[in-house]
Amino acid sequence: MEILDGFTAAQIAIAILSTLAAAFIRGLAGFGFGILLVPILALSLTPIEAVQTVLVIAFLMAVTDIRFVLKEAEHSAISISVLVVLATAPGLMLLELTPPRLARLLIALVALSAFLAVLVPRRSAALPGRLSTTLTGLSAGLLTGFAAMPGPPVVPYYVNRNIPRHKAKASMIGIFGTAALAGIVSGVALGVLEWRMVALGLILFPLVLAGNWLGSLAFGKVSDVVWRGFVGLVLAAAALVALIKLV
Repeated sequence: MEILDGFTAAQIAIAILSTLAAAFIRGLAGFGFGILLVPILALSLTPIEAVQTVLVIAFLMAVTDIRFVLKEAEHSAISISVLVVLATAPGLMLLELTPPRLARLLIALVALSAFLAVLVPRRSAALPGRLSTTLTGLSAGLLTGFAAMPGPPVVPYYVNRNIPRHKAKASMIGIFGTAALAGIVSGVALGVLEWRMVALGLILFPLVLAGNWLGSLAFGKVSDVVWRGFVGLVLAAAALVALIKLV
């Protein structure tokens, strides 16, 4: 465990508990992992440590769901993923230049924005226009690098449309996995990803698998209406965490 030197026992304990909760939400909703976990981890770790650790975990989780993504994801996920890759590095560079206190505040506001975004009235199943898709991809990339949270722009893009929850979940997971990989590569290129962050992510990964599995069991037993209602509750919880951080 020498590679984890620099992380205190309290920091690791917070990481374990918050990871289990966030993984369950991710298994049920298909998103919310970074939205819920990064603000909590950023309370005890530096923002860059929290972001890079979550990106490592998010990528490993996406790999385990690759068959589900390839089978169910909407084609729009490819276009958005390409844009995410292009915008992730600038987001990480912005985080590196931002003072830690301000970064924590901005990350909290990003989590809050996820709840506000889902309040937008639901639309038809038709694909949004090119401008909407482009803005979704670029903003998701910037938020990946800055906060490991591609969710706020991506979630309403899919959840607010009248499409099956399996398609929405698979599309979001595919985008989040691509975003995580882009964030990791950017972290290596910019020299901000340290081995101890990778080690912490690997140590937490089995807990993520367990929590995600439990959430997936529940996902298969709820209706579309209940699932969409739960999405709102998840984002409301994230918003509450953000408000507590602001206070």
